[in-house]
Amino acid sequence: MCRMKLSSGYIIVGAYADKIRRTLFAQLRDHIKKKEIDPKMVAKASGELNKLLYEILVNKLKLDKGDVVRIMVEYQLDNGEVVWKWDTLKVEAFKRMPEEEIKPVVEDAISRIEELEEIEEVKFEIEKAGETDLGDTVYFVKVDGEFAGALVWTPLNGEGLVRGALIKPNPVIIEKMKIDTGEDLKQVLVEVVEQKGREIDEGTAEKIVNEIKEMIVK
Repeated sequence: MCRMKLSSGYIIVGAYADKIRRTLFAQLRDHIKKKEIDPKMVAKASGELNKLLYEILVNKLKLDKGDVVRIMVEYQLDNGEVVWKWDTLKVEAFKRMPEEEIKPVVEDAISRIEELEEIEEVKFEIEKAGETDLGDTVYFVKVDGEFAGALVWTPLNGEGLVRGALIKPNPVIIEKMKIDTGEDLKQVLVEVVEQKGREIDEGTAEKIVNEIKEMIVK
């Protein structure tokens, strides 16, 4: 029993049915040559899937022909038939925005090029604040000399775990992650702050930062 996965790739709604059919025939080409499945059964299976997709994409989601979709589903060959694994069907849809909505946004951004170029890059500073009763190290994060957040560093044989949160310039959480300290731990922590944060609400960020501050014992 052979199990495979069909993926349409990104395709406009107006062309998905043909892409599904061609992809399925391409995947089963060798099986057809070996007479493990009749081409009519492949055509029947693609028609079955396309009928369901039409119901989903056109009748239910009301997508236009120019919208983009990606369809993925697993199937297996069983006694000369394609058996779809419907519980694996995944549909991604991307609606095309009207040009009249996009054009003013583009024009506004172009008109503000000089203003945008003047925005200075945020430079983070890392400052050791103390240690916890478990031996972890707490670092404060600063922006232009002002307090911006806090991190907890747990060393682990040349590597370490870091977590924390920033209050500004935007509230983000640094979820627990393992990193290689390298030669300059503070620089590594700066890179973590710059690249690894996930946006959260300000209240949650402040709560995490305050909890880290309270962990300092020396």
